[in-house]
This record gives sequence, C-alpha cells and structure tokens, in this order.
Amino acid sequence: MVSFTTTILQFAEQGEKTGWSYIKIPAKLAQQLKPDYKKSFRVKGKLDDFAINGIALIPMGEGDFIMALKASLRKSIKKNKGAKLQVQLIVDEEKPKPPEEFMECLADSPEAMKFFKSLPLSHQNYYGTWIKNAKQKTTQEKRIAKVINALEKKFHFGQMMQSFKTDK
Repeated sequence: MVSFTTTILQFAEQGEKTGWSYIKIPAKLAQQLKPDYKKSFRVKGKLDDFAINGIALIPMGEGDFIMALKASLRKSIKKNKGAKLQVQLIVDEEKPKPPEEFMECLADSPEAMKFFKSLPLSHQNYYGTWIKNAKQKTTQEKRIAKVINALEKKFHFGQMMQSFKTDK
C-alpha cells in the first residue's frame, strides 16, 4: 500500500481531459504499486476516510499516473480543486463484472453474446460501466437494450456511441 498527501488538480486546456479534476500519482509511488507497468490499472483504498475501489489510474508519461475524480466522488469526499487529500492505494485485482441484468438479456441473443465475448475484457467493461452509470433503473434498462442492439450489429463501444449521435 502507498500512502501520501496530495492536492486536487484540474486540467485547463488538455484535449479530452479539459476540465477534469484529478490527483497525480508520481512515478515513484506508481512503481511501488505496480513495478515497470506503463498501462492503466485499477486501484482501491481510501481518499481521506472514503473507501474506493475499481478506480483506474491513467498513465501520463514519464511514469506518472493520474486518478480522475468524477463529480460524484468529489461530492462524497467533500473536496474540489486545490484541496489537500490523504490517499491510500493498493492494486485492485478484482475484475469488473457486467451487470447481471445485462448478462441475462445478452443470453437471449446468441449473436450479440458471441460478439461481446470476442471483445477484449477492457472493451467489454465499457458497455457494463455505461449501463451501471445510469442513475435510474429505467435508464439502465434502455441502455441494456441499446447495447444488445449494437452488439447484434457488431458495433464496438465507440461505434455504438457515435450511432446515437447520428440517430438524432
């Protein structure tokens, strides 16, 4: 486990990351978590006294990583840009699982299931995360239907999301 105190930062102009709130995990600490690893990986632990799990660390070059702090997480820890934060992290080895309801519905569509299973685990997680992030049950149900339709068309996640923009 690594423990450190840091300050919440926010990207100004940084392409797709513009406006993101985040904390920096310096290379020295990232090496303690996962030596010689240069790709994104998940961690668990605590931000102050708030327990977290399944949070991705994103590589930023030169061995440094960042942890994006979504608005809901910042609300839970009651902190924003410029605030000091006590961080405790270990590698989270638990693999994310798609929602049960999604897998039950997916079982009814063999073609969609076959395509879904052919995708790398990280790509499968995009669909499950998108479904889980819906705040209301009805929205989750609509997303499940959209994902299954997209998988039947052999759409990767990005293609599926793009198709929603062209449907309007």
